[in-house]
Amino acid sequence: MKSQQIDIIKFPISPLAKAGVLIKNMEDNSHAAEHDHSRPHRDDHYLLMIATSGHFVINIDFENNIITAPAMVLIFPGQIHHIVSAREPSGWGISIDQALIDKEFQIIMERGFHHSLSLDRQSAFYNHTVTLMGEMEKLQTTAANLYAVRATHSILDAFLGLLAGEIAAVNNHGKTKSNRGAIIEQSFMQLLKIHYKDWKQPARYASELNISVAHLYDTIKTITGDSVSVYIQQYCMLEAKRLLCFTKFTVKEIGYQLGYEEPVYFGKLFKKVTGLTPLQFRRQYLD
Repeated sequence: MKSQQIDIIKFPISPLAKAGVLIKNMEDNSHAAEHDHSRPHRDDHYLLMIATSGHFVINIDFENNIITAPAMVLIFPGQIHHIVSAREPSGWGISIDQALIDKEFQIIMERGFHHSLSLDRQSAFYNHTVTLMGEMEKLQTTAANLYAVRATHSILDAFLGLLAGEIAAVNNHGKTKSNRGAIIEQSFMQLLKIHYKDWKQPARYASELNISVAHLYDTIKTITGDSVSVYIQQYCMLEAKRLLCFTKFTVKEIGYQLGYEEPVYFGKLFKKVTGLTPLQFRRQYLD
């Protein structure tokens, strides 16, 4: 049986980061890892891995992602993840403060970057990526001047723009910035991540967004295929899974933490969403 923690470990961005960004070369072993990447944990920032060679297995929220380079994978703030295996890795890992990512780019990545993205070594995007990452690494490792941080942010923004364009092209999302529905969806998701423990009713989110419940429902249903209520439940049950698998909290305690005062209701809702009772899910994952 896998050991459980008292609570889920959550790491802030490294103190080595300069103005919210840190790039690490996978082949550079001169610095010891600040934490054990093989143990499940989550971060309060984005983590982007760009693999130019090697083979990796990374577990993200209970799903093993098999990554064969060249490829990249994006881990969002709050996602439970750990490295299962890594063979002959090369490339970069980039920690990025949420505040540095343009809202439009966040919308595109939230909607379209949920699995690894395979890269073509012959493509312009791949070559731009390698060039920009190399320049960012040089800026970070060389003596800083007055505008080095600004230059790093500019390179990062340029890369994220290219990445957003690549994702949008693959997923046919098109004109996200002018899409009012996409803005509502992103705002709803941001509120959900903050208030999911206390706000269980769609009306609370609609009120905060200054739109009608019907408008919120139609928007989320059109974009995601799920109702607002279902989306709220699924997000809460994902957090419940995380707590069941990576903490020692009882089912009752987890229900309370997620805003469910009635343990029986919480158990029934969990089974409705996942097909298992909380204890069945915990045993299945840990045994």
